[in-house]
Amino acid sequence: MAIEHVFDRASSVMTVISFITFLGILLWTFSRRRGADFAEAAALPFADEHLDAAGEEHHG
Repeated sequence: MAIEHVFDRASSVMTVISFITFLGILLWTFSRRRGADFAEAAALPFADEHLDAAGEEHHG
């Protein structure tokens, strides 16, 4: 019976830790300092292809 009590308490502690971690990730994601990094990452699919020394497009 004592082991069940330990597992119940550990489960509650892990739930609280997981929730705090989730809130931390949300705050990190939506912080204003990260806006420029996310805007740059969002524009990557639309970036021009790299040009080689002759000015020709290089794929790959």
